[in-house]
Amino acid sequence: MEVNPFCLALSAPIFEARGRAWSCNRSALMTSHLIMEDAILRVKLAALKSEHRDLDDAIEMLLEAPGKDQLQLARLKKRKLRLRDEIAEIEDRLLPDIIA
Repeated sequence: MEVNPFCLALSAPIFEARGRAWSCNRSALMTSHLIMEDAILRVKLAALKSEHRDLDDAIEMLLEAPGKDQLQLARLKKRKLRLRDEIAEIEDRLLPDIIA
């Protein structure tokens, strides 16, 4: 039985296509799942980093503005800290510490 390349995205062990049975082995499914999860994390990481940079700009503009809104400034800084924590968490998941 051949391994169908489309099975990498499926969770079922057998996939029928045009009267042919294709086998999906567990390791191929796990590898596919990990690759998809990794890609999703990288997209989310890029979005969080972009938002973090945008908050930098917004905070800088707010600091330069006359009559600063201290409450808004505090909220933006807290959001920036939460983003930094999320970014660090995702980076840790993507690049785990390996003790050699």
